[in-house]
Amino acid sequence: MTVQLKKTLPAKAVPITVVDRAAFQALAPGLPEATRHWLATVGFVGAADSYALLPDADGRLAGVWAGVAHAAHPFALSHLPLALPDGVYKLDEAGLALLPEAASLSWELGGYRFDLYKPAKRAPATLVLKGGADAERGVALATAMAATRDLVNTPAEHMGPAELAAAAKALAKQYGASYSEIVGDALLKKNFPSIHAVGRASTRSPRLIEVNWGNPKHPRLSLVGKGVCFDSGGLNIKPGEGMRQMKKDMGGAANALGLAGLIMAFKLPVRLQLLIPAVENSIAGNAYRPGDVIKTRKGLHIEIGNTDAEGRVILCDALAYAAESQPDLVIDLATLTGAARVALGAQLPALFAKHMDTARDLVDLSLKLDDPLWHMPLWAPYHAGIESTIGDIVNTGKSPLAGAINAALFLEDFLPPQQDWLHVDLFAWNDSPRPGRPVGGEAQTIRTLLAYLEQRYSA
Repeated sequence: MTVQLKKTLPAKAVPITVVDRAAFQALAPGLPEATRHWLATVGFVGAADSYALLPDADGRLAGVWAGVAHAAHPFALSHLPLALPDGVYKLDEAGLALLPEAASLSWELGGYRFDLYKPAKRAPATLVLKGGADAERGVALATAMAATRDLVNTPAEHMGPAELAAAAKALAKQYGASYSEIVGDALLKKNFPSIHAVGRASTRSPRLIEVNWGNPKHPRLSLVGKGVCFDSGGLNIKPGEGMRQMKKDMGGAANALGLAGLIMAFKLPVRLQLLIPAVENSIAGNAYRPGDVIKTRKGLHIEIGNTDAEGRVILCDALAYAAESQPDLVIDLATLTGAARVALGAQLPALFAKHMDTARDLVDLSLKLDDPLWHMPLWAPYHAGIESTIGDIVNTGKSPLAGAINAALFLEDFLPPQQDWLHVDLFAWNDSPRPGRPVGGEAQTIRTLLAYLEQRYSA
């Protein structure tokens, strides 16, 4: 851990004075002349993600000035742990008072690296904070986000359906939840034919992973995460560049696991069901084909227009199963469409919701928390574009237009009309580095969804 929570701060820790531009302008006139001149020389003005080292008379490090966007920013200090000299630091009370959750969260995330295969060149600097519930919450959030990133970053060779199942099983054991999985041909016997169809060509058996936790008297919440551990595209094989990052196609499952862990850690008053259909979309003689018609758990028949639109095919069985227990809310998380990325880019997951007011509240909450979502419509008139002439529904639209909406409408068909439901089409990946967000796997929307669930199910 790069953050230490203690009752008292060590006297020898190097102080960090945190400011935004306004706070710096207010403090600057009262600083010693030498300090003012030094900060002016290095160009420090309190800009977000900037810092300046202050030497003492002997040339040793006397302190640090750090610029932040605002006191609650979840990545406020993320630019520091791997930039500052190795050592122990504390926050100077003379500066801007960061919210304890933001301080611990941002510092922990700033020290994150995926080092399973390539050892880190240095350890992050350590920040000592006064302990308390808010600071502890920040550490818990960062821990869940780091675990989510690790799952996405792990190559498919070491993160197939069985390994994803092992991660879910470990999480269930940690919080005393029940765990089960249906594997291989047992999916056909248990009536999960679409999960089986997508995963049957792989030597690594497809499966449906299930975790259940909570008081049966509480409202039921179902989380569903897309667990395509590698996506070759199937017989509609992807080009090499398109296949390069397909280890991340289980990013929805990774984020669902991260959110589920936080729900259990913070003991939300819900009866949680976590479902992960886990497959590898491979090519073999028994691979499912374009033009095939597959019966689903709900009884609808899917015509396969393209084997590379496999995520919605495995999700439909899991969503139908989730709905059978009549949950208060279903949330699915999936790296589902390139169309959502074309529309919104890597940083903005697309949100589809049954209720307009819920969507608006979630977008507002996400912007407040700097964990953004963007509302997209479940535009019913487009449903005609996914209707099949030989089945009930086709897994590709009749045109390339509105691809993310078509996918959401496809999923909606497998839930009862009255079922409250949120669908998040996310990227689960940082394609360019920012403080606390290195290139690679990312935990997207789980802080926002957690806060929303805490509000929805507050006592």
